[in-house]
Amino acid sequence: MVRVVATIHVKEGQLDEFIGIFKSNIPNVLAEEGCMEYVPNIDLPTDLPRQELDSNIVTLTEKWRSLEDLQTHLASPHMAAYQKKAKDFVDKVTLKILTEA
Repeated sequence: MVRVVATIHVKEGQLDEFIGIFKSNIPNVLAEEGCMEYVPNIDLPTDLPRQELDSNIVTLTEKWRSLEDLQTHLASPHMAAYQKKAKDFVDKVTLKILTEA
């Protein structure tokens, strides 16, 4: 199993529109072979120590059956279409590809 944590830095004032574009693609991703989880998340303000809040970040958590399934996902036509729609709303994306220790 492969887990992905993607940090998507959205341009100031563009979060709501970006999330609309992102959520419209979720059914396509969930229908893919090997996709077990695909969830966009935003910061929840709390009084817990060490929490860093940023209202312009979407943290995507994903779970895939295999690295091959993830690679197929990244090359899919609906991801290319999503990236084209979202590119003007995003400053930067970083990925962490994880496996159980």
